[in-house]
Amino acid sequence: MKKIFVFALALCLLVSLCACGEKKEEAAAYTPTDTDTVAVGAVIIARDDVPEDEIYDFVSAIFENTDTIAQQHGKGKELDLKFAASVTSVPYHPGAAKYFAEKGIQVAAVKDGAGTGEKKDLTFGTGGESGTYYAFGGVLATFVSGSKDFNVTAVTSGGSKANIEDLVAGDVQLGFAQSDVLSYAYNGERLFDTAIKDFSIVASLYMEQVQIVTTNAKIASVADLKGKTVSIGAVGSGVYFNAVDVLEAYGLTENDIKPVYQSFGDSADSLKDGKIDAAFIVAGAPTNAVTDLATAKSVYLVSIDKEHSDKLLAASPFYSTYTIPAGTY
Repeated sequence: MKKIFVFALALCLLVSLCACGEKKEEAAAYTPTDTDTVAVGAVIIARDDVPEDEIYDFVSAIFENTDTIAQQHGKGKELDLKFAASVTSVPYHPGAAKYFAEKGIQVAAVKDGAGTGEKKDLTFGTGGESGTYYAFGGVLATFVSGSKDFNVTAVTSGGSKANIEDLVAGDVQLGFAQSDVLSYAYNGERLFDTAIKDFSIVASLYMEQVQIVTTNAKIASVADLKGKTVSIGAVGSGVYFNAVDVLEAYGLTENDIKPVYQSFGDSADSLKDGKIDAAFIVAGAPTNAVTDLATAKSVYLVSIDKEHSDKLLAASPFYSTYTIPAGTY
């Protein structure tokens, strides 16, 4: 009888250990409360030589079918006509401006001389496979291709700066870009040595949140990043400048952290492997890279408090305050 009891006890301990292991694998990201941060716009841009009618059809296909698109990707729920027409830093493509005007919305400026090229299938530069650009861009491309008489093909890319450069080179005709990055390009600032003028706005789709991601619950503020190993985006990327701006608002520079320059996917892998303490990821939440990381570890989002977000907004007109709701991850 004693032997049976010992065997049963051992079996129970074994089952308990296995269960603990399963719980560890099922770790979920930890956003029990709202996370205050800042955001920039996710904007679709086009080469100026894409025909007016083609851009008109592209925009109308999206905004006439937002409910259907929302069923395919969560970002579809954020599509809004007024927000789509709200960019002021770069003129709109005539095809987009025509559609918004029909809906009673006037854009700030329309690009002179744009929209006169020949109609053809379009290639759409999005972003890396682990980001929102690629996932949502693929949904939009597939939907437009299925409803209009031309095809749109979404392709992976290096993100905002690469998409603008690919547009200029003629490798793509459409592309995603952060609202701050496209303004840098148009004015020849920061990421760009000379001004790039051969593109125009199609639509602003949703806000991209500056997500400061960590697996260390003790990192509760941007100030806590001092001395830590932090991924601040690929060198020269939009994410890099967003990270620099946020750090500066807290009186920090790259010299105050141990900077690592990685993409979304690489940052998530480094967090998972414990190689870095935190990472800046600028994308619409929820973001695939963070969601995937959450299957392995508990993930925490670091808030930017009002004092420092106000300071950041005063220094740059590209940012807006944003709250990532509890339970997003």
